Amino acid sequence: MRAILMAGGFGLLGTLLGTPLAIRLLVSKGYGQLIRDDGPTSHHTKRGTPTMGGLVIMISVVVAYFLAELITGNEPSASALLLLFLFVGLGLVGFLDDYIKIVKQRSLGLRSKAKLAGQAIVALTFALLALNFPDANGRTPISESISFIRDLPSWGLPAAVIVVWVLLMVWGTSNGVNLTDGLDGLATGASVMVFGAYMLINIWQSNQSCAINPGPKCYDVRDPLDLAVVAAALTGACFGFLWWNTSPAKIFMGDTGSLSLGGAIAGFAIMTRTELLLLAIGGLFVLITLSVILQVGWFKLSGGKRLFRMAPLQHHFELLGWAEITIVVRFWIISGLCVALGLGIFYAEWVSGA
Repeated sequence: MRAILMAGGFGLLGTLLGTPLAIRLLVSKGYGQLIRDDGPTSHHTKRGTPTMGGLVIMISVVVAYFLAELITGNEPSASALLLLFLFVGLGLVGFLDDYIKIVKQRSLGLRSKAKLAGQAIVALTFALLALNFPDANGRTPISESISFIRDLPSWGLPAAVIVVWVLLMVWGTSNGVNLTDGLDGLATGASVMVFGAYMLINIWQSNQSCAINPGPKCYDVRDPLDLAVVAAALTGACFGFLWWNTSPAKIFMGDTGSLSLGGAIAGFAIMTRTELLLLAIGGLFVLITLSVILQVGWFKLSGGKRLFRMAPLQHHFELLGWAEITIVVRFWIISGLCVALGLGIFYAEWVSGA
């Protein structure tokens, strides 16, 4: 528990104190955000705001985790290291995308195929590695089953299918957070709630681990307490970054931040055996991603008609005249309700013993 508290504190201090330094450095280099001409016109005032702030989150999380482990004398676990690999690897893909936007002055950054390929390389490497490294009880960081709140017993699948499943989850979640990152503080605030939820889930799974309390209600998860340390570091880092990222944002996380945070969320869902529960916990990201899918699908089927004034969904409400801060706070409320629903389902399953 000391490691969890320390990781959260170090993560918070890292971004709270480190982000102003990053802002000054990025401004001096002229690394400002480009604004797409086809976006809401109100966003043109944000042109030049420093971006790539996700680097501060990445560094803070990694440093916070290893500092907490060092001070408490804990040995880093395979699960935590693999999750950090997924987190940092996708962040580097996002960094390359942000760098191209700034240096090449191309607002779309990496070509979509190149970005998906980069995400795939990181996700597939993570999946292949995480199917190995069993602990003393034979548990690997990820399992060969699809899970809801725990592995579904009849859904055991070949390793190749699980690798593809992990790839789809990482693609969907990282791009879902990326789509949500369109208004000041929106994705950061929602991520705080999701990582906080996974910190609680990991602590609960540790207390009810099959290695400690065998029985029908125990959780067959590898390294849950160490995963809680990573979740605490992410929660604290996002909180600290939100101080500077909230409206009016002094810095944007960029794809560096959104892809890395999305990858971490997918990693937690996979490693805690709560893959399908992510639809509830990450409900805001699901809703915003669906708005883009529906918009594109309907546009093609109807010959050019639109369901929303603009997608992703948050921009639809901007064009309806809602103030940016109003949209952000109301979407935070939706995210909080989704997280509460997910945690409620998680706890209710344990209480019922189903």
